[in-house]
Amino acid sequence: MTTLLTLHSPRQAAEYYRAGVWQGDTLYTRLAHHARTRPDDFALRDATRRLTWRALAQWVDTLATALDAQGVRRGDRVCVWLPNRVEAVVVFLACSRNGYVCNPSLHQNYTVAEIVTLMQRLSATVLFAQSGYGADARTADIFASVGAVESLRHVYRLDPRGVAPAIAAGAHPFPAALSSVPDAPVVDDDPDKIVYLAFTSGTTGIPKGVMHSDNTLLANGRAMVRDWRHDTRTVLYSLSPLSHHIATVGVEQMLAAGFEMVVNDPPSGMQPLDWIIESGATYVMGVPTHAIDIIAEVRRRGLDRIGRVRVFYMAGSTIPPATARAFLDMGIKPQNIYGMTENGSHQYTLPDDDEHTITATCGKACLGYEVTLWNPENNDLAAGAGELGEIGGRGGVLTLGYFDNQAATEKSFNRHGWFMSGDLGRFDANGNLEIVGRKKDMIIRGGHNIYPSQIEDHAKKHPDIRVAAAIPIADERLGERVCLAIITSSGAPLDGEAVLAHLARSGLSKYDMPEYYLQMDAFPLTASGKVLKRELVEWVKGGRVTPQPVRYEAPK
Repeated sequence: MTTLLTLHSPRQAAEYYRAGVWQGDTLYTRLAHHARTRPDDFALRDATRRLTWRALAQWVDTLATALDAQGVRRGDRVCVWLPNRVEAVVVFLACSRNGYVCNPSLHQNYTVAEIVTLMQRLSATVLFAQSGYGADARTADIFASVGAVESLRHVYRLDPRGVAPAIAAGAHPFPAALSSVPDAPVVDDDPDKIVYLAFTSGTTGIPKGVMHSDNTLLANGRAMVRDWRHDTRTVLYSLSPLSHHIATVGVEQMLAAGFEMVVNDPPSGMQPLDWIIESGATYVMGVPTHAIDIIAEVRRRGLDRIGRVRVFYMAGSTIPPATARAFLDMGIKPQNIYGMTENGSHQYTLPDDDEHTITATCGKACLGYEVTLWNPENNDLAAGAGELGEIGGRGGVLTLGYFDNQAATEKSFNRHGWFMSGDLGRFDANGNLEIVGRKKDMIIRGGHNIYPSQIEDHAKKHPDIRVAAAIPIADERLGERVCLAIITSSGAPLDGEAVLAHLARSGLSKYDMPEYYLQMDAFPLTASGKVLKRELVEWVKGGRVTPQPVRYEAPK
């Protein structure tokens, strides 16, 4: 039985099983399969450890047995606040083995107080944390603060590599792997149990706890492996942190295909580009910001290739055409992804898609997921053919609800049972999905709806604009005006009026033109690398940055 309230429907589940979208495997049984059939092949790597499938399974079994001996029960929440190191994946797979719920989405940019609050929300039972980690590590200590979490019964402490292990009252050291694990508990092989609970990392609003089963996760991984023809020879490198859902999609694919995954933990003195090349990565996952930085470093070094890389996954925002072209020129296929923590990487371009499809759309939905568009003003009504609409989806990769949040769960679906993303989009003539922007991001200027992503897409076509963000500026008369904030690749000043002229040449309507302009050195970012727009708006309100008025003058 489960003690968690979920959206799991036995009738719907039967349909997913009949279609092959859901299968009988769990994350752990996939691990066990590879450990049994290919024990000496490599599975997981960080800066100091390269684990075979056998070694990874032994470590997972050791930890699972230790947790069971501590009395951790099926359905208990296990929190992970760790950097990119293999232990984070070991914990996740041990949770799948024993039927615990893993919460890996505690990011490095959280403070100790925020971590405590999130654990209290989950009634967490177990915490794995590293000393000296987090946004306020110099002034706050997670191990001294966890007493405020009444539900917490077990704390495991890791220390940074190269630092002598310290003793913390009430904290256990992370168990070392045993080659033989006596008294191991029975494997929980139910693929429909809740195994994963991640907080959303959106750029607006309070994070919600997204629940997934082994099946909703693996369905996505299996589809991506099939469509992009990955196999045991693939080597995946995740630039996204293990606390973010992009890395979880990497773990899903690793287990589905049986290939090696390398986490973003370069050895001392190495840059990520060096580690990508040295590790033999063929498939890199991240967000466009990661890609732009990698390409800049490639050009600085005068390289014409990135080792053995052949696919570069990018999610979170549109791919600038110049970025796509740079990869294609190096023989690397960009993979444009659309998705959320709630539904994974459910929408993506395919290996045979052309450059326009890759840069202008995010392709089609994966096996086991459907997408349709709904009226933005009333999402119970379908959008008309060719019209802009709110993106709705349903299928076997979808979340099983928000933890302990009935209201949020209910509000996320329309009356027909479709999950409403809050994003706006349209389909092109070939049925590929184009993302226009978020409903909540929409700027309303005197009753005219302006979609920030359209402005940003046009801005990023400028050869020297690396990142762009369109945000609202409050206005007494019009309600809101648009501010365009940019970061250049060269670091050189870029005139605001010249940027407006570029936007016009690129095709932006004069009615959508920004009326404020801001050039910056860095944006506030989420842990996944997205621009944190609500924080940027607060910077403007608080006077930390001051946008300059600009005005577009159409040619006479």
